[in-house]
Amino acid sequence: MASSLPSKDFQEGAVDCEPENVLQKHVAFFDRNHDGLVYPWETFAGFRAIGAGYLLSLISSFFINVALSRKTRPGNPFSLGSLMFPIEVKNIQFAKHGSESGVYDTEGRFVPSKFEQIFTKFARTYPNALTSDELSAMLKANREPQDYKGWIASWTEWKTLYFLCKDDQGLLRKETIRAVYDGSLFEQMERERSAAAKKKE
Repeated sequence: MASSLPSKDFQEGAVDCEPENVLQKHVAFFDRNHDGLVYPWETFAGFRAIGAGYLLSLISSFFINVALSRKTRPGNPFSLGSLMFPIEVKNIQFAKHGSESGVYDTEGRFVPSKFEQIFTKFARTYPNALTSDELSAMLKANREPQDYKGWIASWTEWKTLYFLCKDDQGLLRKETIRAVYDGSLFEQMERERSAAAKKKE
């Protein structure tokens, strides 16, 4: 049986998820000028805003936009603008990949039962957090046969989240994962970094 978590308390349901396309809210953080499109330089700025290093932000902005741009712009003819690899926020559900948790449905809506399954199936050390090994076990269990792109995409997303958001005990907590799914985590991280920077001035 999993033991109780030390230190931080978690209040179940602390983050409410609307039955709308929360996947759009998740991605909209990177739409820095709020025009409905996310360009590579905006992805870069978003990663830097949440504390990612320069190199990670640069690599992420390139691969994310190249991978998702065409998927989110179906039917759009090729143009010079396409070479800037914009991601269309309103169509982000079209960019869902395989070998993932299923917490977002095909319309980009949050599925609470799938979210809870992450912890009932894989949180063995503490009930409301994942260790690095438990996260790896989840990624392996979610793999679909021969879905190599999905394997890579899921591994990259989750390991980046773990790298940026694990606590000082090496745990990725339930409330943190919930917040990334409902789109509030990135805004919170940016506010905290801004507040910390002001204190140093």
